Amino acid sequence: MPHFTSSQSSSTLYSSVDNEVSWNDLSVVELKKQLKSNDLPVSGVKAVLIQRLEDHQSSSQPPSTKTSKYFSANNEQSTPLKGAVRFGVAEKTPSKSPQSPSTPSKKKTKKSPPAVTPEKRGSAINKTPTKRKSPPKMKSTLPSRKRIKIEPGSLPPPENWEKIYKLVEELRSDRSAPVDTDGGHELPEKQLGPVVHRYQILTALMLSSQTKDAVVGETMRILQRHGLTVENIHNTDSETLNAFIGKVGFHNNKTKFMKQAAEIILSQFSGDIPPTAEGMMTLPGVGPKMAYIVENIAFGTVTGIGVDTHMHRIFNDLKWVDSKTPEKTREQLEGWLPKQRWGEINVLWVGFGQEVQQQKEKSLRKALACSSPREALGLVQKLRLDVKKEAKRFGLEEELNKVLNGTMYR
Repeated sequence: MPHFTSSQSSSTLYSSVDNEVSWNDLSVVELKKQLKSNDLPVSGVKAVLIQRLEDHQSSSQPPSTKTSKYFSANNEQSTPLKGAVRFGVAEKTPSKSPQSPSTPSKKKTKKSPPAVTPEKRGSAINKTPTKRKSPPKMKSTLPSRKRIKIEPGSLPPPENWEKIYKLVEELRSDRSAPVDTDGGHELPEKQLGPVVHRYQILTALMLSSQTKDAVVGETMRILQRHGLTVENIHNTDSETLNAFIGKVGFHNNKTKFMKQAAEIILSQFSGDIPPTAEGMMTLPGVGPKMAYIVENIAFGTVTGIGVDTHMHRIFNDLKWVDSKTPEKTREQLEGWLPKQRWGEINVLWVGFGQEVQQQKEKSLRKALACSSPREALGLVQKLRLDVKKEAKRFGLEEELNKVLNGTMYR
């Protein structure tokens, strides 16, 4: 039998079939080229390619009296293609007549889903879905976390607190800490009358948050030269006011709070500050610490303790309270400290903390010179002043060793 190359035309190929040329004699590449020239798919194994060519030939040419190699004229049943089972190609159906060409296999059609009748649709819509029942909630056996208010006098006082308190009074007897010259009780202009005096006390406390007293004093004097009255602050534009207080911490917020507070004081309190701590806490930027201190200084009324960060740190170091915030420190202090000391405790202990932190040499010398130097050194040591280090730094080692007698106070 003659062999045909892939360059031969389909008509040549058909004539070759009539001359009983085997499709199987062509390579896969040649078969694919023949399929491509007839615009037929070229995917699949060799047996599939041959089948596709046979089907195309049968549909393109009149029936031939000759049969393909794959159908024996002597047998009524067809012989399956080689490798048909191996490559997943279905066996050919026997032809009724050896002269009839093979027919292409029919594609399977998907069955359409059953039609939904209006009755079925209505019943599906009207059917109420069953709700899944949630499991019953178990009651918690844990105790309630509701905060219990600490009433004044309800807590036991710390051991030896009075002895330590009197020692601090002695160490602070000279009143030389920064708060004694630049605190809210010293800066206001009393000569301008009680209304202006009270407003300046409030202003000094509003400026003091997150700011050292020396900076507060400098800023207050700038405002006083400008005219520190509620009417003048109300009429001063925010940009100018912000420039005046630019050295204090969070001056942008404080400018806004001062302007808002001046508006409220003029419109709701006839130009004077609120007379109670509760009323002052309605003003923007005024918290419990400021309100209780202003109430004490401006009106001579004590309804609470003003606790700042100095006091919060000191009293936790001394184990007089166990708290996370200054407000919790205030509540615990009020729970055991006698009320007659509420008005004085802020200035006394804030000044003591300032000296221990900021004026270490002066604090150490005062401790060495007081009536109870050993106890005083132990006190400042608890408040994080390293007495040995600072004594060496300031040439006070000899005096320190005399007091300690070679042992550190515990």
